[in-house]
Amino acid sequence: MSIPEKEKQLIAEFAQYDDWADKYAHLIDLGRKLIKYDENYRNDKYLISGCQSRVWLHAFLDENNKMIMEADSDSEITKGIISLLVWLYSGESPDDILAANENFINEIGLKEHLSPTRSNGLASMLKQIKLYALVFKTKIQQNNNNNG
Repeated sequence: MSIPEKEKQLIAEFAQYDDWADKYAHLIDLGRKLIKYDENYRNDKYLISGCQSRVWLHAFLDENNKMIMEADSDSEITKGIISLLVWLYSGESPDDILAANENFINEIGLKEHLSPTRSNGLASMLKQIKLYALVFKTKIQQNNNNNG
């Protein structure tokens, strides 16, 4: 499933709920479904700066040059937000991640219903994911140039 298809699915998923209490509950539930984070990556190197809560994000390229992400947070809502982003972008190419427009955030109303500090945290999470994608894109290009 492509990133735009996943975005449509997220928008439809959140549209099922009438009020934000239910949407927050859904977000928290998403966080609870996040794959257990490897404790080896629970350190400052993987901590996302700019978040009110502590959020760790580890990313790597798989054998098909797809970006795989693992994440965790010490806050239920923040863990839900990062789990949503991991679901959306993990398994995608760096190019596709860099090209993504994040319109789904406004479509589901997430940004307007987050506190200013959580909204800044969301921006920091997206920025870190894009930085990983940029680094991996450069790495892929260098490998292609060295092998070509």
